[in-house]
Amino acid sequence: QVQLVESGGGLVQPGGSLRLSCAASGTIFSIYSMGWYRQAPGEQRELVARITSAGSTNYADSVKGRFTISRDSAKNTVYLQMNSLKPEDTAVYYCNAIFAPIVSRLETSWGQGTQVTVSS
Repeated sequence: QVQLVESGGGLVQPGGSLRLSCAASGTIFSIYSMGWYRQAPGEQRELVARITSAGSTNYADSVKGRFTISRDSAKNTVYLQMNSLKPEDTAVYYCNAIFAPIVSRLETSWGQGTQVTVSS
């Protein structure tokens, strides 16, 4: 199984910035896409941003213009640069990867999550 290790969460004031990172390791033939989801207390998990191996990106409307997803394909690492953070961005952020452990199979994996808290 692929392992996803997240880092970069923490406490930040409104208007501040954080950068999350997620590194995938293990037996991976290729990674189809990596992305970030978040879940606030009492809310369902929602997609924040996703990037494919071809570089295509998707963003939640609530974060467009503020968050940027990027990746380092050589390191199987994805980043989420979060700017102009708002209290409503407070959530646990989870990394996700869709990957091929072998040539003909797709699997998905989740990180354990990292807490992002936006508060004065």
